[in-house]
Amino acid sequence: MAVDRRKVAVFGAAFALRLLLVCLFPSLPDLLTGRVEVSTPVNSFKRLQEGLYLYTRNVSPYDGGVFHQAPLLLPLFSLLPDVRGNPIPTAIFYFLVDLVNAHALATISESGQSVQSRLHSAMRKHIRWDGTSVAAWFLFNPFTIATCLARSTSVFTTSGILFAVSNAVSGNSLNAMLALGLASYLSMYPALLFVPLALLCYDQRVQKSAQTPNSGLFILQHGAIFSGSIAGLLGLSVIITGSFWEFLSATYGFHLLVPDLTPNVGLWWYFFIEMFDSFRGFFLGVFWLHLASYVGGFTARLRRQPLFIITSLLGVFAVFKPYPSISDASLYFALLPLYRHLFPLMRYTFFAISALLYSSLLGPAFYHLWIYAGSGNANFFYAITLVWSLGLSILLADSIFAALRDEWEQDHPERKGQEVKQV
Repeated sequence: MAVDRRKVAVFGAAFALRLLLVCLFPSLPDLLTGRVEVSTPVNSFKRLQEGLYLYTRNVSPYDGGVFHQAPLLLPLFSLLPDVRGNPIPTAIFYFLVDLVNAHALATISESGQSVQSRLHSAMRKHIRWDGTSVAAWFLFNPFTIATCLARSTSVFTTSGILFAVSNAVSGNSLNAMLALGLASYLSMYPALLFVPLALLCYDQRVQKSAQTPNSGLFILQHGAIFSGSIAGLLGLSVIITGSFWEFLSATYGFHLLVPDLTPNVGLWWYFFIEMFDSFRGFFLGVFWLHLASYVGGFTARLRRQPLFIITSLLGVFAVFKPYPSISDASLYFALLPLYRHLFPLMRYTFFAISALLYSSLLGPAFYHLWIYAGSGNANFFYAITLVWSLGLSILLADSIFAALRDEWEQDHPERKGQEVKQV
């Protein structure tokens, strides 16, 4: 088996860069762990350490009201040395997870599913990057590096999503559903990816088999596998915690009810701070319904490109989920290079990138002015998070326009490159 030297060089350089940053700046991981842009109440490494402290002393990890993450993370991290005395093994573990995620991303890219699916063939399919380039984009993204150094548990959700997609494009639908079940168990919101992922698995099955399976039965079977994987993980969680409702309310209930309004890069926290308690339940339902409603619309309109549906939904999650962080944006940015052929059709890339850079640089400054300098208020930081969400929204909408234009050109090849207006 030939060794891809370029891929080895990219992965080795990414690992060396992370190790160098940790060795040269030993206080950097703790600094990033405390940043609200990187850590949230549902992925914070500090909160994981609190839960681990209670777990190793045979106390329920949810007693302190601080830990709100999946129980199965606790026995995993209990195998690692104490991070306070020896942080390198934990750091290396996170580095390796990043490399594994990049490998899954390269597999997705090399499948060619982004340019050639069962029902769609891109007009500009020759314009694409190879798997190593896509993996390098992910590994050297500053948001990915910051998430890794901060030891955010979002990297495990990213692993579940990327492995689900990589197995789906490889035709291994069983492993795809199991991986999505793991991601949904860890963070809940990946469950919304079930429908497009099932469609991706179905398309692969149709392409590789002589007989076309019944679509309804296929989705029901995979829904049963997906649900069974989550049920199995919940059963293991009960064994670990000794209580079913306690960890459910502290994890998934925490996600749904959003009781902790710690500032983050999302849109929910400031809105619910200003919300009267009598209207809180109504607007919680509205916000969650808004987030879930994209699944049906994207799936119906972009059925021919199930991988692009998944990519777009990850962009929606990065903007509209209750506890977003830059790790959600880094996952969306990791999948965007798969659609290099759409870049010539995008119209507002400069404005989107400018807004994202502007908010990335000024966000920490505005937070410092508010919390530490005392020369600002919550409006300072919330205003810059609105710019961040605006930049992501422009990029998301522009990419969807480009995908729709690409589909239209496939249906009308004689009008490729011509200006059109929607009426």
